[in-house]
Amino acid sequence: MEVEVVAGLTGLAGLAIGLATGLAVRVSERAQRTVRPAQPQGGLPPGIASVLSVLRSSAVVVDAEDRVLRASSAARAFGLVSDDRLVVDELLAMARLVRRDGEIRETEIQVGPSRSRSRAEGRWFAVRVAPLGSHGLVLVLAEDLTEMRRVEAIRRDFVANVSHELKTPVGALSLLAETVEGAADDPEAVRRFAGRMQHESVRLTNLVQDLMTLSRIQGEEPLDDLHPVELDEVIDESLDRSQIRAGSKDIELIAGGRHGFRVRGDEELLVTALRNLIDNAVAYSPEHTRVVIATRQADDQHVEITVTDQGIGIPEGDLERIFERFYRVDPARSRQTGGTGLGLAIVKHVTSKHGGEITVWSKEGSGSTFTLRLPLLNPAATPPAATSAGAGSAPSGGDTETPRDVPGEPGDASGGGPDAPRPSALSAVNGLTPSHPTPEDRTR
Repeated sequence: MEVEVVAGLTGLAGLAIGLATGLAVRVSERAQRTVRPAQPQGGLPPGIASVLSVLRSSAVVVDAEDRVLRASSAARAFGLVSDDRLVVDELLAMARLVRRDGEIRETEIQVGPSRSRSRAEGRWFAVRVAPLGSHGLVLVLAEDLTEMRRVEAIRRDFVANVSHELKTPVGALSLLAETVEGAADDPEAVRRFAGRMQHESVRLTNLVQDLMTLSRIQGEEPLDDLHPVELDEVIDESLDRSQIRAGSKDIELIAGGRHGFRVRGDEELLVTALRNLIDNAVAYSPEHTRVVIATRQADDQHVEITVTDQGIGIPEGDLERIFERFYRVDPARSRQTGGTGLGLAIVKHVTSKHGGEITVWSKEGSGSTFTLRLPLLNPAATPPAATSAGAGSAPSGGDTETPRDVPGEPGDASGGGPDAPRPSALSAVNGLTPSHPTPEDRTR
């Protein structure tokens, strides 16, 4: 009897323990089912936010209902996200496809800045969309390709322009050579065609030289072997190299203003930049006029060199583009003057390499003033008084003294259109009025 009671009590105890264990297991499973889905609904899986914060690409995480859980500031700035939604249809469609089949997708898209503007004005992105975990989260990464595409377009245009510019003189030389061969019995014709060949060969040489100079200075690398440079020597050398061209049009080159300024840089590049400005001024000025090269101390840290002409002027709408490579408003006139279309692009890059800037003031029918602004080597030094001298002569205090800085007419280094005040170097061109009646476009 006692054995049966003990066995019964043991069975009841086992049953109670089994029921308690089963109940604990079910309560635990129910708790796990309640907690697990709450984590992705409330935010990102652990560690994901930290990873996204260090990515260079614009990052967006969307949940199973296409709500944005996290978006980088760049993604919002580029207009990929608004509030808690992806606003680019292509990205939203890709996110849904990736969520459905789990496959990573990549593409390139163009996003317009707004509905009111053309998509051609928008930005390009390389997009990669991938699943994130197993709860319907999707990661969208977008890398901005706009600048890379712009550089590629510039490179393509540059190659096309160079090919075109090289084709013209090379084709002319080939045709002239055939003509000379056919006119071997006519010495006068041979001399005439030989002169034309020499002209085309000079043009080709100038183009190649400008291309070599531009390739040297347009990169991000700093210039090598910089040393103190006397601006007086730069001006004298530039005037000397431009004198023959100016003399052929009876244009007077005038150098004046303060002297004794020094900068740190590459003397040959500075001479090239200033000579390009002087040659342009001569090329687009009428005969019997003046071109003035003036120096002044702009402030305690900078010196300015201005090149002022009485030429045809530059249309206001073209002022922002004249420093582009091969930019021409009137290509036919450019070929007449013998320009390569790279002169002002070289000036811009040379000035930038020396820590300076180039600005321009121009008015059609009144001429132009280009201003080179460079950092001084010794800002505390005070240069001697202003003087004026003709081309090729050293600055002196003789009876040709004409201060470049006219009291009450401070130079304007900001550049601008015809409504802006002209820099004060114009005062050195004493009252001469351009004789041409019709302004034409200037090629740089």
